[in-house]
Amino acid sequence: MKALVIGGTQFIGRQLVQTLLRGGHEVAILHRKPEHDFGKRVANFQADRNDPRQVKAALNGQVFDAVFDLAYDWERGTPAQAVAEVAHFLTGSIGRYVFVSSVAAYGDGLNHHEGDALAADDHPDAYVRNKAQSERALFRLFHRYGTPITTIRPPFVYGPGNPIYREQFFWDRIRDKRPIILPGDGRRLMQFVYVKDLVGAMIRAVEVPAALGHAFNVANARPLTQAELIDAYFASAGKQTAVARVPRERILRSGGHPMGPRLYFGVYFDLPPVTMVISKAQRVLRFKPTPFLDGLKETYRWYLRHHTKPQIDYTFEDSLLNGYRAQIAS
Repeated sequence: MKALVIGGTQFIGRQLVQTLLRGGHEVAILHRKPEHDFGKRVANFQADRNDPRQVKAALNGQVFDAVFDLAYDWERGTPAQAVAEVAHFLTGSIGRYVFVSSVAAYGDGLNHHEGDALAADDHPDAYVRNKAQSERALFRLFHRYGTPITTIRPPFVYGPGNPIYREQFFWDRIRDKRPIILPGDGRRLMQFVYVKDLVGAMIRAVEVPAALGHAFNVANARPLTQAELIDAYFASAGKQTAVARVPRERILRSGGHPMGPRLYFGVYFDLPPVTMVISKAQRVLRFKPTPFLDGLKETYRWYLRHHTKPQIDYTFEDSLLNGYRAQIAS
């Protein structure tokens, strides 16, 4: 297979490129930099994926069996027009276009199936809006022009190499013997997918003819509560620390934000829940998710080998703990 990865140098993309290479495939990446660190086996195309003219100029005349589109510009957003123009341009010269969307595309709600409506065009969150609009635009191309689209909707992605301060947030506090703040009653649901499982599903979406023209929810089947998530971090590390329940209202009034800088529960880990059902991926893609604790233990081993613990300013967390008689849970 000759594959192009749009955005192949970060967490998910890096895992995808390495997996494709191990499988003996011919791989190229498209990103904004003039070079990468994968070596000569991986071809390099330089372009800003938000600028369709650059992308078209870089890829003009190229033919691929598969294009994996997983780049998102977190500073400017990646609008649907940028995604759709590139997919339309490549129509006729690709075998499959796999777009990595997100559970966020549903906007809100629990137990979503792939046929459920996606978030509206006027949704206030730009990321939600861009992912939902991009999917709608891609499926219009599929129906009008035969663009060979498949979309993948993951929830929170975890695993070795994750650059986002999530798993590390909790293990750093365990190592420092610091209380972990649990927002509210700890029952807010979160759903996860192991990065290696996500990459495997993306490749299967190319290999399986029946995946053409479909969206797939790809995740661990059972969401976890935030309290269960902390227990899983304890189990993966083989050690634990105190857990302090603090009302979410107090956290937010004090300036806490799930994206920081006053972070209190891992980056973006305290959002209104959106969950989904994965039976379609299990049936069509033969998707078999790694047990969460197994993947987390492997991630913890990576953390011990590679993570450099930052100098953490615990002032905000101390203010929450000191200013409120937090309930300490076992």
